[in-house]
Amino acid sequence: MTPEISNLSMLFLLVFILIPVSLSYFYSLGLSAQIIWSSFRGVSQLILIGFLLTYLFSLEPIYGIPLMLISMIFIASYHASKRGRGLSLIFPIVFCVITAIEVFVLIVWLGFNMIAFVPESVIPMSGMVIGNSMIAIGLALERMKSEFKEGREKILAALSLGAKPDQAAQLFIKKIVKAAMIPNVDGLKTIGLVQLPGMMTGLILGGVAPVEAIRYQIVISLSIFASVSLSAMLITVIFYRFFFNKNQQLIKFDEH
Repeated sequence: MTPEISNLSMLFLLVFILIPVSLSYFYSLGLSAQIIWSSFRGVSQLILIGFLLTYLFSLEPIYGIPLMLISMIFIASYHASKRGRGLSLIFPIVFCVITAIEVFVLIVWLGFNMIAFVPESVIPMSGMVIGNSMIAIGLALERMKSEFKEGREKILAALSLGAKPDQAAQLFIKKIVKAAMIPNVDGLKTIGLVQLPGMMTGLILGGVAPVEAIRYQIVISLSIFASVSLSAMLITVIFYRFFFNKNQQLIKFDEH
């Protein structure tokens, strides 16, 4: 049985904050204030979400689940969009992409009876899908700006030889999508060997049989892998076009 963590025990977690703060101070990294603020903000957000989830879990699933999912998608879209600041329609497009992927994943889960339509299952599992999609989109947008800036001469050369925008950008599109997918590919290679996944560990600590916990972990791991792949691909395919004008000429990102 998992022991209850006392308030005094939680207080000793300050040690884990003091370590990076001390390192920042010792090496003059200038991150001490950010570390303290991030730690305080993270803890506060977790406490707040704890009360919020308690309330949502008391509602009927048809009301509580959509409300929480929309909130998570909105926040994820906002943070991912900041990586592509300057691109036209960045927020609404990112919001639609994450929403579409979440709906698709949810349909598969519920359609094949993988999980029940209850807040305790849908909200935490969807949170992992939405969060990883957000990261993948942020990476794709950041890499896209970098690739189009550094490879500008190659793209211009291809366009001058008669290539269309999609042909000139093909190599960069592949590199962008690949870069966004690599972290998850590497994660799947070592799952269960280098690290025990958080969801599986949490279920086991909660008293769920290890075999059943592993089933849930497989579901979420492969769902995340698919959502990350789709997020990176869709965002890249949609937004690379914004680097070309109506005359199929390459324009600078600053001109957006």
